[in-house]
Amino acid sequence: MRNSILALVAALWSGMVMAGNIEEPSWQLVDKFDGVELRYYEPTVQARTTLSSNSETSVGFGRLAGFIFGGNNKGQKIAMTAPVEETLGVDAPVMAFTMPAQYALSDLPTPRDPRVRLVEVPGKTVAVVRFSGWATAYKVERMKRKLLDGLRKNGIEPTGTPALNQYNPPWTLPFLRRNEVTVEVEGAALAAVTAR
Repeated sequence: MRNSILALVAALWSGMVMAGNIEEPSWQLVDKFDGVELRYYEPTVQARTTLSSNSETSVGFGRLAGFIFGGNNKGQKIAMTAPVEETLGVDAPVMAFTMPAQYALSDLPTPRDPRVRLVEVPGKTVAVVRFSGWATAYKVERMKRKLLDGLRKNGIEPTGTPALNQYNPPWTLPFLRRNEVTVEVEGAALAAVTAR
């Protein structure tokens, strides 16, 4: 069952990427320094599932994919978006798909799998480091250090848990892959940075 869901997701994602119409959350650039981007993200709704560890990526992906491909009380299909988000460095990481912007929480069907939950995410300011290639544990840790060091150097404290965002299907060539390590920061704390 899980393999058939993943195959369906892969086929659909491939079609959307080739057509160039995969939706991403809306954001505005606030500032840029030391290889770090500060972005303001508009409010969204996410489908989330909690994993036992970061090694359960395919399990979490399958759960969320099941929800958007009809595993809900209405049998409704919901478009795939990018990125796939996964929290880092915690005992129970959370994987999330952002729902297309057309949906408010009240518009969405109820997941059949109780391990999938829908969450309203308020607007937030996020610090981001982009990188290409495979998101190996070593590379992700290096990018996380770069992100946190850049924030510290500029007097900005993270307020959330770092996360990995991956934008491409697994077969994308490494040099074409787009990844990000992100962390939420306090919006008010950015005034001194943006005033420079």
